[in-house]
Amino acid sequence: MQLGRPDKKPLHFRKLRHEHRVPYVSQIAKANLRCISVLVHKPSINAPETFQKRYRLYFYFTRYLLERVSWICRDQRKHNVGDGTAEIVFSNRSGMSYDELKDYFSRLKSWTGIYAVQIDWSVINEDKIMAYTAGSRMGLQIADAVASSFYYAVEPSQYGYMEEKYAQLLKPVVYHRRGRYLGYGLKFWPWNEDEVVKHFEWVQKHYK
Repeated sequence: MQLGRPDKKPLHFRKLRHEHRVPYVSQIAKANLRCISVLVHKPSINAPETFQKRYRLYFYFTRYLLERVSWICRDQRKHNVGDGTAEIVFSNRSGMSYDELKDYFSRLKSWTGIYAVQIDWSVINEDKIMAYTAGSRMGLQIADAVASSFYYAVEPSQYGYMEEKYAQLLKPVVYHRRGRYLGYGLKFWPWNEDEVVKHFEWVQKHYK
């Protein structure tokens, strides 16, 4: 293991020092994978009372995530890569009801017309949603590293600085379509593209 840690010991990105995070992210950037990040700015939500019900906000931005996962799988199916369906694995959160999450996606699946969501339902099967502890799946540790990398790129430290290096390193594996990253591999909500570029110089430099 490059970081000098036991192979079976879970890696928690936020507990690593910067000099360990950089090679860790660099290895992820060389892997045969694609990553998607949905970043939510809670103070900008126009009607926060809409999301006061338990898990409502989490479910809502998970929908954006699975929309994009379904697009990747759909596009890969066109190139005869795999069977085109997604295995959906969540990191088990204390107190989280994954049965309620499955029910939420079942409801979304029934919406039609102007209420239809952009999930390709031939790819996403809500019955196949699973949850495991972070240490039991390598993919969950990679997801933690990716999520934390973009967290550091948008959340100022106690000294007012943001760390964009991890986000910059991950660019080779961030999902994009026809060279577009915003709205695909990087989804900011509820901000529009102009607001994102205004707030984060690294997006303008690396993801535009």
